[in-house]
Amino acid sequence: MTIIHTYDRNPWSIFLIFLRLGLTSFGGPIAHLGYFRDEFVTRRRWLSERSYADLVALCQFLPGPASSQVGIALGLSRSGYSGALAAWAGFTLPSAVALILFALGIANYGSAVAPGVLHGLKVVAVAVVAQAVWGMARNLCPDAPRISLMAIAACIVLLEPSTGGQIGVIAGAGITGLLLFKPAKAAAHDPLPITISHRAGALWLSLFFALLAVLPILARLLPGQTMAMVDAFYRAGSLVFGGGHVVLPLLQAEVVPSGWVSNEAFLAGYGATQAVPGPLFTFAAFLGAAMNTSPSGWIGGLICLLAIFTPSFLLVIGALPFWEQLRRSVGMQATLAGINAAVVGLLLAALYQPVWTSAIHQPQDFGLALVAFIALMFWKLPPWLVVAGSGMAGWLLSFIL
Repeated sequence: MTIIHTYDRNPWSIFLIFLRLGLTSFGGPIAHLGYFRDEFVTRRRWLSERSYADLVALCQFLPGPASSQVGIALGLSRSGYSGALAAWAGFTLPSAVALILFALGIANYGSAVAPGVLHGLKVVAVAVVAQAVWGMARNLCPDAPRISLMAIAACIVLLEPSTGGQIGVIAGAGITGLLLFKPAKAAAHDPLPITISHRAGALWLSLFFALLAVLPILARLLPGQTMAMVDAFYRAGSLVFGGGHVVLPLLQAEVVPSGWVSNEAFLAGYGATQAVPGPLFTFAAFLGAAMNTSPSGWIGGLICLLAIFTPSFLLVIGALPFWEQLRRSVGMQATLAGINAAVVGLLLAALYQPVWTSAIHQPQDFGLALVAFIALMFWKLPPWLVVAGSGMAGWLLSFIL
């Protein structure tokens, strides 16, 4: 007999359900989607298998963190806008709080942390990004045209690593995909159990694009660190196709050349992000807390966290009413195929610069990165264990060598 849960339509109950997931969901976006399926399709029966698959397809279609967007949509389906906010907060806060505390610890007690530990975290970032490139390339670049597009994108971004260069590559790849690729027709599905009017969806999408256009202007007219941070992190959250790891090159281009965060702190924080549960986008909370200028700390972390996730809310809620038309559009699917191939190239470029060039200096660094990569890819060890082991190995190597 199927038990229908009615109490979990309350936003507080939704928050507690997602808080438990936020405390226990290790393993990255793909693992998160598996946790969600077990919890909400198999156990709680909030929606059917086909509806869940369709929801995942929508969130992978949109820019932004797919697992967080699925969580937002699930909360929306149970308790409207308040349910969406409750689901996001429960899933996001555990890792965000942990990373802000880590940033404050480095800032206040960095001298007490052995340099080898921080270097080990930088080295494990090489393995994590390499794993992401490998997995994404297998899924998103299955043929010669998309492999070629990936390679071209990587070369362009290495030559022009600015945010403008990355945006240009994404736009060019979308046009290329539209002209070259011919995806298959959409499969059968169940309608999503979410009712939002087309008018409301259009308003949310209009707000998304308005902020994307207006925030850079406001950042110039109202010079100040807070507005600049909101603009940079909102833009990064708006342009990330292909998964949370792709936010790495976009954020690095925003915060390191400007001097907001040192490259060493950036990579150490990215390594630490792999050791906490929940979405990878909470790396933004670490960066906000680790800023070399004010605001930083808890306020800076909260500002950057909200700025990078705001596009996800606007896009998911805005796109839901139009998903039936979008999923049948061969042109949109072809455009997305080109964009997805290019973002693998962006991540491949980031694997070299700044990740590899900042972490791999000695033969022992390469050896540690190789062991960490094998541990993630083939031994299937949990990421938090690999991160902890790499930090410890970096500390030991600093004594031995």
